[in-house]
Amino acid sequence: MNALSHLDWPFFEPRHRQLAAALDDWAAAHIAHQHGPDVDVECRGLVKALGEAGWLRHAIAGTAHGGTNDAIDTRAICLIRETLARHSGLADFAFAMQGLGSGAISLAGSDTQRAAWLPKVARGQAIAAFALSEPDAGSDVAALACAARADGDHYVLDGEKTWISNGGIADFYVLFARTGEAPGSRGISAFIVEAGTPGFEIAERIELIAPHPLARLRFTNCRIPAANRIGAAGEGFKIAMRTLDVFRTSVAAAALGFARRALHEGLQRATTRKMFGQTLADFQLTQAKLAQMALTIDSAALLTFRAAWARDQGRNVTREAAMAKLAATEGAQQVIDAALQLWGGLGVVSGQPVESLYREIRALRIYEGASEVQQLIIARELLKEVSA
Repeated sequence: MNALSHLDWPFFEPRHRQLAAALDDWAAAHIAHQHGPDVDVECRGLVKALGEAGWLRHAIAGTAHGGTNDAIDTRAICLIRETLARHSGLADFAFAMQGLGSGAISLAGSDTQRAAWLPKVARGQAIAAFALSEPDAGSDVAALACAARADGDHYVLDGEKTWISNGGIADFYVLFARTGEAPGSRGISAFIVEAGTPGFEIAERIELIAPHPLARLRFTNCRIPAANRIGAAGEGFKIAMRTLDVFRTSVAAAALGFARRALHEGLQRATTRKMFGQTLADFQLTQAKLAQMALTIDSAALLTFRAAWARDQGRNVTREAAMAKLAATEGAQQVIDAALQLWGGLGVVSGQPVESLYREIRALRIYEGASEVQQLIIARELLKEVSA
C-alpha cells in the first residue's frame, strides 16, 4: 500500500508533497522502529537529530527565529507527525513536544522570549515541555490549582503538575498557573520556567506502557522573573487553548501514521502466512478485515486533512479538529487491533511492530482531550449553530 498516495488530494500544495516525501526518505535512513533501553537518552538524541536535519523548523512560527514560516503550517505539522509515527512513535513524540512545548511562545511570546527560546527549539538544542495538567485538573483545565503569586518583579509558584511529557529532560517548561485576576479560566496565566530553577523539582517519573519521558512536577516557593510571563496576566487559558487548537489536529495525524504502519504490517502478514494450503489473505474473513482497515484509515485521513487545511485558511476548526482527533485515534486503535489479530501469537510478542503500535496508540485516545471530551466539543459546536 502506498503510504503517500493521499498527498495527491487537493488539501495539499506541491511543497507539502515534497516535504512528506523527503521526510519519509530521511526517516527510513535515520530512524529505527524499535527503541533502546534508555528512553531519555534516545529522546534527546531524536530531538538533536530532528533539529540538525531541519525538521524542527516546522514546529515553530517565525522565520526570524528559525522557523520555516511566520505562521505554523498545520498541514506540514500533520504530515510530519504522520510520517514520523509510521517509522517511530518516539520520533513523533520528540517532534510534537518541541512544537507543543514552545507553541505558546510562538503564538503569544514577547520578542525577547521568542529570540531566547525558539531558535534553540528549532535547532534541537533546547527541549520544550507543556505543563498544563494537574492531579485534579486534566480535561477540566479551569480547575487547575497551581498558583503564581506576584511578588515585586517576580512570581512565586506553588503547586504540582502531572502527566507532563518531557518531564525530567526538558530545558524549559511552559507552565499554566492560577494568578487570580478572575474566577475560573479567566484567572490563569502562562509562564516560562527553566529547569533547575530553585523550588522546582521532578517529584516523580511516570512509566507508561509505551515508554516516553513523563513526570510529575512540584513547585515550592519557586521564584521566577515576571518577564517570564507569556502574554498578559489572566490570558493563560486562551493561550493554552490556542496552542492546543494548533496541535490537536496533529494528534489525529500521528494516529494515522500508526494506523498506516499497522495496515502495512497486516498486509505483509496476510499475504505471506500459509494456512490450510493457502495464504491468510485468501480467506474472505481476512479480506473483509483488510477492507475495513483501509476504509477506517481513509475516512480518518479525510477528516484530519480537512481540519488542517481549514485551519491554514484561517478558519475556526474547533469542531473539525475534534472530529479528526476522535475519528483518527479511535479508528487507529481498531486498525492496530485488527493487524495484531492477523499476526496471531506473534502479534503479542514484545518488540514486534504491531505489539509496539498496540501500546503506542492507547494514550492518543486520552491526551489533548479524551475521546469523550471530543464528543462533548462536537455536540456543543452543533448546539451553538442551532442556537444561532
